Amino acid sequence: MAVLLLAVKSLKNRWFTTFLTIVSISLSIALFLSVERIRHEAQAGFTNTISGTDLIVGARTGQVQLLLASVFRLSDTSNNISWESYKSIAGTSQVKWAIPISLGDTHKGYRVLGTNENYYKHLQFGSKQHLSLEEGKWFADEHGAVIGAEIAKALGYSVGSEIVVSHGSGDISFINHEQHPFLVSGILKRTGTPVDQTVHISLTGIDEIHAEVTMAEGHQHDPLAGHLEYDGHSELGGAESPSISAIFLGLQSRRDVLAVQRSINEYQDEPLSAVIPAAALQELWRIVGTVEKSLLAISGFVVLVGLIGMMVAIMTSLNERRREMAILRAVGARPAHILGLIVGEAAIIATVGVILGIAALYGLLIVVRPIIETYLGLFMTICAPSLSEVAVVLSMCFAGVVIGLVPGYRIYRFSLADGMTVRL
Repeated sequence: MAVLLLAVKSLKNRWFTTFLTIVSISLSIALFLSVERIRHEAQAGFTNTISGTDLIVGARTGQVQLLLASVFRLSDTSNNISWESYKSIAGTSQVKWAIPISLGDTHKGYRVLGTNENYYKHLQFGSKQHLSLEEGKWFADEHGAVIGAEIAKALGYSVGSEIVVSHGSGDISFINHEQHPFLVSGILKRTGTPVDQTVHISLTGIDEIHAEVTMAEGHQHDPLAGHLEYDGHSELGGAESPSISAIFLGLQSRRDVLAVQRSINEYQDEPLSAVIPAAALQELWRIVGTVEKSLLAISGFVVLVGLIGMMVAIMTSLNERRREMAILRAVGARPAHILGLIVGEAAIIATVGVILGIAALYGLLIVVRPIIETYLGLFMTICAPSLSEVAVVLSMCFAGVVIGLVPGYRIYRFSLADGMTVRL
């Protein structure tokens, strides 16, 4: 205990160097823990994006491509699925519910998704949580739209606001469906998933705006033909006519997943792919995991540099302290006391740096969390440190002690005579 008190007083005498060393360690720890926290939250966000869905069906393509298009809305499907195929698959005895989705349009850069009431009833996220409305109601006809929480916040929309859908999935479109505006009928509660950045309209609405484009632009030289085609299209029953981008399936029993997947992959009427969301998510995480591991390695090297900087600071001060150590030896301090003094200083610096680094992490989370949620769609939870973070913190404290052994051993080898005859 006396050695530690002596170490604290020694550090106070060299407060400026000690302060800079503690700051470098705390910043490196904060960076490392921030990357670790972002990594865990990003992985949890991927995993929690969709749950309770047994299969995702789309046109023949890779499972990651289909997942990115249908769940994350980050790309487009390779082709559409006919409504007849949807009815056939949804009517299979093993299928409990089916959610058709249609993509391909946007509103001010946000994706527009056509679907029906099954989307609101059966789609789940997180730990099998259902969607719920913050205000308003689910659309009742082809003129209604339900928007995600992020869209409502970013664009300032409320129930009753008018939305004009644009053709295409890019941020800029030259075709706006101004002839068929939608009115916001409801706003969904925040989910932390791509649902928050999606405009939901009915399949009938999707069908009508595209039919009107065909009538207005596809038959400019024959208005009567366009009118007849539109009328005939409407007679098909609106939502009974469109082609769709993908289907979310919930099965009666999860034991039938592989059997249903195989039957869909072998579907005769058109080439289809059925993917298991969990398997596709794992493959997607393996792809992006390389970047995650690279960031983790970089932050690990930053921590290592901080520890080496602490060792260098202590080593640099040894020559200045040789007379101090010689006096301590002369008044009866044993070599173990000298070693304990140096190691104690290193342990104190590492511990204080780790504590300040954790404090900096939580302070940073409080400040930047709203910004990350708004621009990255990543929801950072402020919670107690995880077991992995505790392990990192304890490892850092232990590493500080180990690194302190190097200058401690060197000062231990300084002899009394050498210390008393140091030339200034």
